[in-house]
Amino acid sequence: MTTDHPDQEQHQEQHQEQHQEQHRFHLPSGSAARGAYAVDIDPGRAGWDRSALRVLELEPGGVHTLVTGGSEWIVLPLTGGCMVRTAGGTFQLRGRDSVFSGVSDFAYVPRDAHAEISSGAGGRFALAGAKCERRLPARYGPAPEVPVELRGSGTCSRQVNNFAAAGTFDCDRLIAVEVLTPGGNWSSYPPHKHDEHVPGEECELEEIYYFEVQDGGLGYHRVSPSRDGGTDVLAEVRGGDVVLIPDGWHGPSIAPPGRTLYYLNVMAGPGEERAWLIRDHPDHRWIRDTWPDEPIDARLPLYTAHPSPGPEVTP
Repeated sequence: MTTDHPDQEQHQEQHQEQHQEQHRFHLPSGSAARGAYAVDIDPGRAGWDRSALRVLELEPGGVHTLVTGGSEWIVLPLTGGCMVRTAGGTFQLRGRDSVFSGVSDFAYVPRDAHAEISSGAGGRFALAGAKCERRLPARYGPAPEVPVELRGSGTCSRQVNNFAAAGTFDCDRLIAVEVLTPGGNWSSYPPHKHDEHVPGEECELEEIYYFEVQDGGLGYHRVSPSRDGGTDVLAEVRGGDVVLIPDGWHGPSIAPPGRTLYYLNVMAGPGEERAWLIRDHPDHRWIRDTWPDEPIDARLPLYTAHPSPGPEVTP
């Protein structure tokens, strides 16, 4: 004989809903693969309007054609280097050994274009994209011109490579940066959001986090609801994992002791102004006031932008 327990059933239903929510917004390595891409997140797959991310893996001598459609794209080497050929020019990207070894150069490819990406030695390449309106020229982004920012202090210290931040590289909609968090530190902290338009205070941006963890470790990432029914995720993240953030307070991102945590942020939104305006969670914004009293983690910068050969550009 069995007896129903309504409270227990309700708890099980809530747990199942939370589990489904996790898998909708946290995509473990391999689960977002499609065709030639180890990661393929387009707006339709994410359930939003603009932001996109692909990770292309090329074998030595490999060649891939990117059809940009109505989106602008940045080709960013994660490991290795590549050649990017477009109608607007050909760009030789020196790249890097890994995301933990140095700043990379990159190439911008406009909407309504074709780009051939080839690599003699092979490698992994992030394609950060956004639906856009303006068609800008194809361009090369030199590594030495990438602003490297040290943000926070103490155990909140992190390094931000602002290669395509709103104020550093011209795009129509796309915003993209890299963040490196030393082992044991927290980043994306205090938790913040950008899911509504508040003039001068906050802008609406869809965001993708793509993670790598040094030497095969793991980290954690939190997204908490900013409104009823909003995004609610607590994810154990490993190399190649993706977290989608359509809304909500996101952070912290937690690096395990002894392992540097890397993530690539890709953002875009509907506003006319291309800007990164955020609001901190009111329960945690006080943490910013403590930063002037602590030094930045002595392990930072993990590296700085280094000189690289100029691009091979063929008009």
